[in-house]
Amino acid sequence: MLRLHPQWNEANPLTGVFNTRSPDRPNPLGLHRVRVRAMAGNRLLVGPIEVIDGTPVVDIKPTLPEVTDN
Repeated sequence: MLRLHPQWNEANPLTGVFNTRSPDRPNPLGLHRVRVRAMAGNRLLVGPIEVIDGTPVVDIKPTLPEVTDN
């Protein structure tokens, strides 16, 4: 299992890479900020996003207000 200290701070406990927002993943994933447009059962409609129709969404995390885009 790949583990790291969240936010590269050794005071934070080691955590699995897929439980963090780390870009250091074993397979590259696209990261996109989107809005949840609709929810129906276990399905979400998100957008806007530049992907091929039918591309799976692997994970959704809330936006952190203290993190800004560079």
